[in-house]
Amino acid sequence: MAVWDLSVMVEELGPEAPALKVSVTSDLHVGGVILKIVQKTGKLLLLFDDVHSLIVQLQCCAVYYSDDSDLNPTDIKKDWSDHALWWEQKQQWLLKPAWTLDKCGVHADARLCFTPQHKPLRLGLPNGATVSLRACFSSPVFRSIMGICRLLNIRHPEELSLLRPAEEKKKKKDTAQEELYDLTGVPLSAGLGAVVTLSDGMPAHFAESPEAEAVYKMLSVSQPAPAPETINKLYRPTSVVEKAQVNSRWLDSSRSLLQQGVQENSKLLLRFKYFSFYDLVPKVDVVRLTQLYEQARWAVLLEEIECTEEEMMLFAALQYHIGKVSLTEALVTPSPAMDDLDFALQCLEVKMDGESSGVDMLESMTAPQLHDYLKIFRPKRLTLKGYKQFWFTFKDMSISYFKSKEESFREPIQQMNLKGCEVTPDVSVANQKFCIKLLIPEPDGMNEVCLRCENEQQYSNWMAACRLASKGKTLADSSYPSEVQSIRSFLAMQRSVPGSNDAQTDESINTHSLVSPRYQKKYKAKQLTPRILESYQNVAQLSLTDAVQRFLQIWQALPDFGVSYFVVRFKGCRKDEVLGIANNRLIRIDLGVGDVVKTWRYNTMKQWNVNWDIRQVAIEFNGNVNIAFSCLTADCKIVHEYIGGYIFMSTRGKEPGETLNEELFHKLTGGHEAL
Repeated sequence: MAVWDLSVMVEELGPEAPALKVSVTSDLHVGGVILKIVQKTGKLLLLFDDVHSLIVQLQCCAVYYSDDSDLNPTDIKKDWSDHALWWEQKQQWLLKPAWTLDKCGVHADARLCFTPQHKPLRLGLPNGATVSLRACFSSPVFRSIMGICRLLNIRHPEELSLLRPAEEKKKKKDTAQEELYDLTGVPLSAGLGAVVTLSDGMPAHFAESPEAEAVYKMLSVSQPAPAPETINKLYRPTSVVEKAQVNSRWLDSSRSLLQQGVQENSKLLLRFKYFSFYDLVPKVDVVRLTQLYEQARWAVLLEEIECTEEEMMLFAALQYHIGKVSLTEALVTPSPAMDDLDFALQCLEVKMDGESSGVDMLESMTAPQLHDYLKIFRPKRLTLKGYKQFWFTFKDMSISYFKSKEESFREPIQQMNLKGCEVTPDVSVANQKFCIKLLIPEPDGMNEVCLRCENEQQYSNWMAACRLASKGKTLADSSYPSEVQSIRSFLAMQRSVPGSNDAQTDESINTHSLVSPRYQKKYKAKQLTPRILESYQNVAQLSLTDAVQRFLQIWQALPDFGVSYFVVRFKGCRKDEVLGIANNRLIRIDLGVGDVVKTWRYNTMKQWNVNWDIRQVAIEFNGNVNIAFSCLTADCKIVHEYIGGYIFMSTRGKEPGETLNEELFHKLTGGHEAL
């Protein structure tokens, strides 16, 4: 075959160096091209006996400088095993050494670059710190995140992704440089086995130097409360459209960093993308739990998620407590004996889950019921009447109400099936307001209903029942008592404690560092201090682990928790609307007034696909319900990946040691572009 010259830039020779001209033929394989590049780069000695051994290794090659007098003795060794060929024009890596140039489509006009696959990357963490580490620029982002999370000791990397930072306007006066934690000297492990940890739970690779140990402390200990000026300087989305624009910055999980224009030493943000936190165990998830808390804390402080004034005071009290306790206490340290016991209990739980299906029929026959007088109100009905009292019964997953208790044996006035509904709390302990807002799916939209309870106990029982019913569970479910207890604990934390005035003189608390700018403007520090310390009395006895978990539980109970927004145009509609994507449902929202128009659950979804030519997402649900929409604030690939990602999260099993099914993730999220 004809011999022709291939131009290759070698990164190690510097940006000013001319391209190497390598004589090749079209039937030469990529591994052979790499051998020629290495031989021509310097006086080199190949470690491999022949080309075949190079291809079998699936690594480029490892070469050494020959021992000549014109070479520096310290530069004798040179490892090329991490290098690969990058095709600039096609924006793709040539990672299959056995493929020929003809099969890859490489011709004489191609410009290739011989460059390392792992490069330094600046990573902004949820706690606001920035760490420099070596990331893989040639693998899909999903695989790169697996390596990053393994280095940082974060389990379940499928829940995280990389986000481009918002563009900041350069200010001449702002010359302060960010603090950078360096982990570039710690190699990324290629294996998928368990990370070797020391007796205190710290991974062994963090113990190699004091600097690395300091990085682990930064990762595993919550950061001090930020200054109010810092909070005010950071970007805060003020509308649902601005929240939707944030989601346009997610990287594509099926393409590599270099394919998406990320260069060496670029800065990206590591964030929890999928709000479906699986198998969260404090004693082995110290870093994961800490970073999740930090992301939740900043979401509250930057008003990315709405909360009531009472909830904000409780969040502030928990932040204050966690900040104090973090100085003297660490998150749970693992114990080998307890690990064995927990493993045995986990196996027993999996076994019992598998055997429980045989008693489902018996449970449904003996399922408990709730019945009591409640008040009901329908906001969207054309009436001036307020709440009206009826006799309510809760059975299976349905609420029925009657005119009185005596008429409960007759046909109900109405029966509402709560499976798939939206359940939102509307509570004020100080004002003795205990309401439950329900958005119930109907063929023509959402039926809005408000229930008002008389006291905390009644509210806890009915709220827990509604939450379980929305997930397709009955009162017979084993999680009902714990759900009731969780709601009662949350209400107790909002209750004022008698005789706590002596604690309200603490001047060390910086209240404006614990609340969002909205409350910084609304109240002075001396007004916030007694309210925060009053809530603090309810959480002061919590351990650090319990306080962090309680913060996350309250965060997860907020109405807007875990909803990612996109501005879309539904097929057949002329106006823009908002699509909210949560871990179990899709939400259609009116852009003008913010009302929920319709909700679709993933468990009713039959199929979804993307028309990549017109960039339109089409979804089919049970009951011959079909929707289609185009995305206006983000690429439709991001929406497609969100839906497929949440469905993938629901497939994770309870078996101990179950490996991550990377192939299934790409099948559900990749689309034709990944193939």
